[in-house]
This record gives sequence, C-alpha cells and structure tokens, in this order.
Amino acid sequence: MHESHGACSYARQLFDEMPNWDVVSATSIIGSFARQGRYHDAVSLFSRVLLLGIRPNEFTFGTTLYASTALGDLNIGKQLHAYVTKMGLQSNVFVGSSLLDHYAKVGTIRDAQCTFEGIRVPNVVAYTALINGYLKNAKFGDALKLFRRMPERNVVSWNAMIGGCSQMGLNEESVNLFVKMCRDGMKPTDSTFACLFSAAANIAALGMGRSFHSSAIKSLAKLDVFVGNSLISFYSKCGCLEDSVRVFDRLKDRNVVSWNAVICGYAQNGKGVEALEFFRRMRLSGLKPNSVTLLGLLFGCNHAGLVDDGYSYFKLAMIEEPHILKPEHYACVINLLSRSGQFNEAKRFLQELPFDPGIGFWKALLGGCQIHLNKDMAEAIAHRILELDPKDISSYVQLSNVYSSAGRWQSVSAIRREMKERGMKRVPGCSWIEVRNKVHVFFNADRRHPQTYEIYETLMAFMATLESKSFHDLHY
Repeated sequence: MHESHGACSYARQLFDEMPNWDVVSATSIIGSFARQGRYHDAVSLFSRVLLLGIRPNEFTFGTTLYASTALGDLNIGKQLHAYVTKMGLQSNVFVGSSLLDHYAKVGTIRDAQCTFEGIRVPNVVAYTALINGYLKNAKFGDALKLFRRMPERNVVSWNAMIGGCSQMGLNEESVNLFVKMCRDGMKPTDSTFACLFSAAANIAALGMGRSFHSSAIKSLAKLDVFVGNSLISFYSKCGCLEDSVRVFDRLKDRNVVSWNAVICGYAQNGKGVEALEFFRRMRLSGLKPNSVTLLGLLFGCNHAGLVDDGYSYFKLAMIEEPHILKPEHYACVINLLSRSGQFNEAKRFLQELPFDPGIGFWKALLGGCQIHLNKDMAEAIAHRILELDPKDISSYVQLSNVYSSAGRWQSVSAIRREMKERGMKRVPGCSWIEVRNKVHVFFNADRRHPQTYEIYETLMAFMATLESKSFHDLHY
C-alpha cells in the first residue's frame, strides 16, 4: 500500500529529528521515497546515511538500487555495486537480484551476466531479471536456454518470456509458450493475457485472439483496465471496430490509454470522423488528451482528408496543451497539408518549425508530392533527403513512382540504375490472412507457400473472368 506524500514527508521529519539514526529507520524512509516515486530523494538519503557512518544492509541496497533503476542512472548503480562488493554482499541473493535487474534494464548484458554468476544461489527473481536482460538485447536463444535451466518457474518468469517474445515480434513463440505454461499448471494473470492480445494483434490473428479473450473471461475474476486496453487495441488492429468499442463500453474504469486505443483504432482503419467524435467525448468526460491522443487524431484526420479539423485541433493543442507536442505531431501536420495538396502552406509550416526538421519531415512532404504528382518539388525534396541520408531507399522509390506516373520513363530507368549501382534493394511487401485459425503470410511474388500452385491457378482463373466480363461489357 502506497503512503501519501504527506505521510512520507512526516516520516522524513521524524527521521531528521531522531537523536540516534539506525539502518532500520533509514531503510524505511528510503523505501517510502522509492514507493512514492521520489527516486532522487531516496538516493540522496542513502548518500546521507553513508556520510553518517550508518552501515547499510541488503534491504537498504536493494531499495536504493530500485530507485537508481527507475532513474535510469547507470553511474549510481555502478557506485552502489562498488559499495556492495566492498561490504561482501555481492553474493547475497536479494542484493544480487537487485543489481541484476538494474544492469538488465539500464546497463549492459555482460554486467548482468557477471552479476548473475556471482550470486551464490540464484533464485527465480535473479533468473527472471537476466531473462529480461537477454530479451531486451534481442537474445532470444540465450533467454530460452536460461528459462529452461530454471530450477523452478513462477508466473512472472513465464510472463517475462511471453511478453518478451511478443515485443520482439516472435508472436508464434509467445503463443507456444502460453500453451506450455497452461500445460505446466500455471494460472495466467492479467499481464499474460495483455501480452497474448499484443501477439495476436501483431499478426492480425482474429480467431486466435478471440480464443484468448474466452480464456481470459474464464481465468480472470474480471477484465481490468490493463487487459481491457490490450483487448481494445487487438480488435482495432484486426479491423473489428464494433468489438473494440463494445469492450470499451464495458470497461468500468477507463483511463487515457482506453480512449487512445479507440481513437487510434478508428484512425488506423480510416474512420477519421469517428475518431474525432470519440476525441470530443473524451474531452467532455474531463480527461485531458496526451501526445498519443493527438497523434492518433491527426493520423485519422490525415487519412480521412479532414484537413481543417486536424489543423484546428493541432493549433488548439499549441495553445492549451503545448507540453504534449512532439516532433512527430509537426510531421503529421506537414503530411496532412501536403496530402491535401496545400504545398505552400506545408512549406511555410516547415520553415516556421521551432526546431531543425529531420529527414522524416521531408519524407512527409515527398509523400504528398507523390500523391499529387508534383514532380518538380518531389525531385528537389528527394535530392534534399538523399543529401541527408544517401542510403534512404524509400526516397528513391517514391521519386521513381512520381516519374512513372508522369510518364518520364528515362528518369525512372536512371533512378533504378543508380539504386542498382549503390547495391540498394527494396524490402518486399508482406501481407497475411487468417483462414480457419491459421495465419498465412505472403510476400511479393512469393512461391514458398505450400499451396502456391492452387493459389496461382485460382488467381489466374479469377483474372480471366474479369477480363472476359470487361470484354463483354465493352462489346455490349
């Protein structure tokens, strides 16, 4: 249970007034600061404890390490590690696990490995911390080996593997781990299902996600806001907006993430008007938007062609919520203006930016030029982008598309020749479809699918039908 800010300050006052300080009272106050999110105060008090000659124990170090990890300060962690080594506590499982967690989240994986090896008898917390470190550094194989070596696993270690796989894009592995977890008799938690919904959303596996939804209803007493938000995002990414809104309406405790999930879901599915309506409802509820809300709103307006609405809400944010504005919002406005053909306004907006625009801003403007076949401006912008990044293949592709649409085939050939000389290759497009709860992945000109022959045969028959119908309509 978290202490109130007032209670924490009162405890600090009592501590300051104590004639004889000891490690127990000091550790208690440091812990209070850490639980309140007052990490700087926690670290500062630890320094004061050392100056007073009080010898810290393993709990003092563990709590202070937690605060330094939350601050993301590797230097403090290194200094604490030195004190721990000096006092001979590096092999203590509690201190070692805290150090391990610190290095896994802030430092290097090598430091984390060394700390793990120095723990006399690693517990499940130490194993899980190193697993998280491996997954953060995209070392799935090492994480899996360590996971299998664990003498015992708890739900936190299972969730670490499932969530890490999902974040790395290893969605099938994430699902397979969940199946093994259930077979081992481990009961999934809210965090488990949130990771699973994310994995299913990444590959748009609607049937799989629905089965996870059913399992969550059976396993959990209720769907809390954390799981509910993941579920909203899952249905939105699968294009099932009605189901997404149904989950949103049934959530008792909504937060800004809940509203963002619906707004971004509508935006991603080209429903700009609906995204605007939910944004208005959010404001009426008294909840303030954050940077993600505005980004989703601008994205929705962009794809729905709602230029005036998007621009006006951006200007309103500049007045009422300037702290939420980030470079990506400005890039969205440039994209919004250029896609609607307002190139002069977009250039003026670009010139008045309060910071130096990066390559993404010019690429946003180039995208609008491609839509409206503004080849002169596209050529100038593409050369500007290539000056900033000569290896940016997308600019070559966009400029080539502009030339081909304008019928300038010699220019298209010149660009392709230059790309070939530079050794540039386009990343092939990828799409997938779920049929009978199985996801099928396809690449451009792909012939690796086991049913390639049947797919192409059906496609050719379909194309032949279209051609014959067009000829019949023309003849008639």
